[in-house]
Amino acid sequence: MLDGIEFEEKTGSGLGFKGADISVFPVNSGPLAFPKDHPMLEHYRFVAERTKVCPKISIPGPSAIHFRVTPDTIRHEPYKDHEAFFSAIADTYKDAVAAYYEAGCRYLQLDDIFFAYLCDETQRENRRAMGQDPDWLIERYGWMLNEAIKDRPSDMTIGMHMCRGNFRSSHVASGGYEAAAEAIFGADVDVYFMEYDTDRAGGLEPLRLLPKGDKRIMAGFITTKTPELEDMDWLKRKFDEASAYVDLDQLGIAPQCGFSSTEHGNALTEDDQWRKLERVVTLARDIWGTV
Repeated sequence: MLDGIEFEEKTGSGLGFKGADISVFPVNSGPLAFPKDHPMLEHYRFVAERTKVCPKISIPGPSAIHFRVTPDTIRHEPYKDHEAFFSAIADTYKDAVAAYYEAGCRYLQLDDIFFAYLCDETQRENRRAMGQDPDWLIERYGWMLNEAIKDRPSDMTIGMHMCRGNFRSSHVASGGYEAAAEAIFGADVDVYFMEYDTDRAGGLEPLRLLPKGDKRIMAGFITTKTPELEDMDWLKRKFDEASAYVDLDQLGIAPQCGFSSTEHGNALTEDDQWRKLERVVTLARDIWGTV
């Protein structure tokens, strides 16, 4: 929870998940700020104290604030100016990045899923109805992301996760990454976690825009929405296809999203989840010789 953000419930409305819905809406009630006692800082410390490997924490990305707080739920008058709101979000996240680093975090993942949402024509039309150009939003979201992370220390890894919704094995959006690919791969991000478990994510062609170097795409060919286990030969063929657009050394494997984006969970058992993770590890060893 950020200072300046509150939540309200609205019956019968929400994000538009297919077969499920969330009717809780964030509202901007005042100036934005990252509280020094944010509970997720303690969540990070709890994990860090109990592991011998580098712990990662995932938080909503900057785009989540602007996308979810629609023009009619901005009640802090200065933020009715889009650029003022963008700047406030970027500054708030800059403080968040610094706070996580001070807590010991060296691997921070930003769930900036709304880049992918803005590749969906229904979502794009929804933004137009609000008086917002979706391509302009993509550009501004890229700016916010870079502003938020540009001052991070060199030993802090930033990951960026993109999916099209994950609630009770349901989704919101469809459409390939092409419309947002330049902004996505132009961001100063180290690792990209990209949904690719169904045709809803489009083709692999946008991967061609990944710059050569140390950036890495963790391709989400393994779904977290259903229990069926992906065939190993099919997974290897997908990496053969992906390697036509980006060097194999800049690729990796990861699940398409989390197994439980909310406390409600997805339509998988705990055993299903372990089998999926075992497949991730086995595939990584087969292709790259290590995890």
